[in-house]
Amino acid sequence: MESPATKAETEVQARLGRRRFLTYLAAAPTLTVVGKMLAEGEAAAAAFAPNQLPVPPIADLFDMGDAINLLATPTFGQLRLGISENNEVWFELPKTEVGQGINTTVAMILAEEFDAKPTDIAITHSDARPELSYSQVTAFSTSVRVLRKPLASMAAAGRARLVTAAAKRWGIPAGRLSTKDTCVYAPDGRKLTFGELSKEAAKVAIPAVPATPKPPERYHIVGKPLNRLDANDIVTGKATYISDTKIPGSVVAVVVRPPTIGGTVASYDDSAARAMPGVAAVAQIPTGIAVCAENTWQAMEAAKKVKVIWKDGAAAAKSDVDIAAVLKEKAGSAAEVVSPDGGEFDERFDFAFTSHAPMETGFAVADVREGRAEVWCSSHVPIEVQKLVADELNLTTADVAVHVKRAGGSFGRNCHMDAPLEAAQVSRATGKVVKLFWTRDDDTRHGRMRPATHQRVQASVRAGEVRSFHHRVSGAWTDLTHGLGDIVFTALMELGKPAKEAVADVVIGVTQTVPYEFGLATVSGTETDVELPNTGVMRGVHSVAYRVAEEITVDQIAKHLGKDPVEFRLESLKDDRTKAVLRKVAAEGRWGRAMPRGHAQGIGIHQEYKSTTATLVEIDATDPEKPRVTEAYVAIDPGRAINPRGVEAQMQGGLMDGINTVLYAGLHIDGGAVREGSFADFQVARQAQAPLRTEVFIMPPTGEPGGVGEIAVPASAAAVANAYGRATGTVPRQFPINN
Repeated sequence: MESPATKAETEVQARLGRRRFLTYLAAAPTLTVVGKMLAEGEAAAAAFAPNQLPVPPIADLFDMGDAINLLATPTFGQLRLGISENNEVWFELPKTEVGQGINTTVAMILAEEFDAKPTDIAITHSDARPELSYSQVTAFSTSVRVLRKPLASMAAAGRARLVTAAAKRWGIPAGRLSTKDTCVYAPDGRKLTFGELSKEAAKVAIPAVPATPKPPERYHIVGKPLNRLDANDIVTGKATYISDTKIPGSVVAVVVRPPTIGGTVASYDDSAARAMPGVAAVAQIPTGIAVCAENTWQAMEAAKKVKVIWKDGAAAAKSDVDIAAVLKEKAGSAAEVVSPDGGEFDERFDFAFTSHAPMETGFAVADVREGRAEVWCSSHVPIEVQKLVADELNLTTADVAVHVKRAGGSFGRNCHMDAPLEAAQVSRATGKVVKLFWTRDDDTRHGRMRPATHQRVQASVRAGEVRSFHHRVSGAWTDLTHGLGDIVFTALMELGKPAKEAVADVVIGVTQTVPYEFGLATVSGTETDVELPNTGVMRGVHSVAYRVAEEITVDQIAKHLGKDPVEFRLESLKDDRTKAVLRKVAAEGRWGRAMPRGHAQGIGIHQEYKSTTATLVEIDATDPEKPRVTEAYVAIDPGRAINPRGVEAQMQGGLMDGINTVLYAGLHIDGGAVREGSFADFQVARQAQAPLRTEVFIMPPTGEPGGVGEIAVPASAAAVANAYGRATGTVPRQFPINN
């Protein structure tokens, strides 16, 4: 039987036609707006099933964000936005809140178009919904880029219907009414809340006022700094995470893991563990032995009693030195040159494996019963969690419910589904509701790692100009078969390069550029399977190591030509926006001023995600083994900043990740195992290593919003590397420097 919602939609479509601006009005007691048709035109008229989404030619893709944005467009009609009778505007967010503040940004976009108070906007995470497809991907700094336009259109359409409903109730022309603070006002001062009008607005098919978003000159919320709406909840402990999920009768599970990456169980004895207090079950799963108990401490103590004989992982005979040698070989021999007339520069750089190290380790809750499963987790791609769990349990996706919660950090870690998959496996094996968590040692030794890479940059300089420039990336294989691999990179692979190693060239080709006028400039990449299965995407993905290597080389070319590094960049950059952010940090940081011995400034730029940024840092490397960034100046042109305060926070976080990449964060592989096990030996920058002074400058609007979540990391890392090189008189080639 056709639902009232579907029937209403069909009737309205029949009256207005597919090409007219249309928002879906549910036959419900409150106004619900779903962006079925967000704009006139052919693109909005098409309705594709998730497996029929058009894959554009790679030549048309400017970056991965463009790809996700384009592929998400046909699913905008599935977004859910509405108003309840208690005067609350609600939106089911298909993106995941991992600390980046997307909840507040989305609330600002909606509040702007509704003329509502941001505090009257309620943002909830959407459960996994396969029909959302690419709209339910949180990656590549695309959340605002993907959602801004559909949200603005939906909110504008909702506002128009609310005004129309008020006009009918009061008998006043709709054009004479105004909206403010989640209310509609009459000329004589009377007002009605959106909630009071929600029932009547739900019946409005054609609004009496234009249902078009505001022009930027009318913005009064967007572009103004706003503290995170959930900040108080976070700092007071009211905000809930997966670890806070409470289900009566549930047990806590930890997994006894192998000493080598990818190791498997040969045999085990769990008799001593089962005799421990509170232990509810012990079960073998593909990744180890799961121990379930009434509480976390009992589970961890019992896990120590399990005796396991392990089979080594495939990389048990390998170390990071072996892997680095393989990657260097794959980058080509020293005899190769860029152009027939020779190459003055052949620069090589090595970057270690790195842990994501979010404050929240892996957590997931699973309840598996006959013919169904329910999972609670934080995921960048929840519909892929749903699919993976369904496949593992021989269920359909309709039988698996995935509930999304906020994450306590991620940096790309939650693109992969290790914890929810394990939780489902343990729940199936024990018949219990399982709350599974990874210890810090688990996360460091067996969690996802940014793959090690060898970067090779070659340049030919003739007659004072760079005539050719080639950047080659050789990396350990990045696992893209989970999460984003299934939903995004599968689409790229369908473009004609299905081989695992070849995908790297495609991905690097659509994410990395040479921003300088360097003659014949090319970028290429390859990845090698080094039999370490626990790699994954990390904040900045390929961009961080790539930009550090390139910016160091640019400094070396400037030195060879006898030019100031900033002036050389300004002469060579193609993009005026990038020149502007570079000039900004050079001026604010007083580039070129005299520095004490062992101190120096460094510069770095990066452009990606339709944004561009520059960082200038000052470093104290008086003791080269204990360098400290003392000052940092970051400028960004994000096109248009929705929430400048949120952008500033992202730049500060990206700066710290850049410092980590160059000075501190790196893993060692010994005999197929990660040497480090916790923050005691895996070094990351702490508060004591933060710059004593940090300034962030957001440039005036230059266009549509770009991405800001990752872009500060590459430029900041490059600036730190160049500063260290200038302070010590060396060219750093191994990262982190003191690894």
